[in-house]
Amino acid sequence: MLLNYWGEFLGLAVIHFLAVIAPGPDFAVTIRQSVRFGRWAGICTAIGIGAGISIHVIYTLVGISALMHATPWLMVIAKLIGAIYIMWLGIKFIRSKPANLDTLAEEEIILTSQSKWKAFWMGFMTNALNPKATLFFLAVFTTVVSSNTPTLIQAFYGAWMCIVNAVWFVFVSIIFSNELIRNKFMQKGYLFERVMGIVLIGFAVRLLFLSI
Repeated sequence: MLLNYWGEFLGLAVIHFLAVIAPGPDFAVTIRQSVRFGRWAGICTAIGIGAGISIHVIYTLVGISALMHATPWLMVIAKLIGAIYIMWLGIKFIRSKPANLDTLAEEEIILTSQSKWKAFWMGFMTNALNPKATLFFLAVFTTVVSSNTPTLIQAFYGAWMCIVNAVWFVFVSIIFSNELIRNKFMQKGYLFERVMGIVLIGFAVRLLFLSI
């Protein structure tokens, strides 16, 4: 049955991949986690980002996206919540301090299941509360995807997006947790985090102004 929707799927897959690789909050958080806490923290964050997409898939499939599109104040609330969370992340990044190599090594060694879950939830919340993702799904599922496309096929599209997001950011985490790359970032990494923090706050402020 998927063969009948191959053209639609290909168009959606290309648009989605281009959106995924564009630097944004997900990218900044994955790099930060990978450099500061190591590969597993980055991978857990990446998996969380992929899982976060499921929230957008679910509300799209059950029709909430159409409701939000028809009810402007709901979209405004969604943007405000997302903007506040992204601003909080930005402030957290700006407050980053120079890393101690010994401390970072200990942090990576004692990474417990709880801290892995913390990394996962950071990735999950970053994507789930990202208004950019909300707007992306609203745009894609009202333009690229036909209203006649079966729900099962649309669910497949959503699962594909979750997997692609997770795989891409796992790749990013592996690159930036590489020993050579990580060591270069280690001593000056806090400056990168601060820059990313400013970018995130700028993104959040822009969202707030667009929401008002």
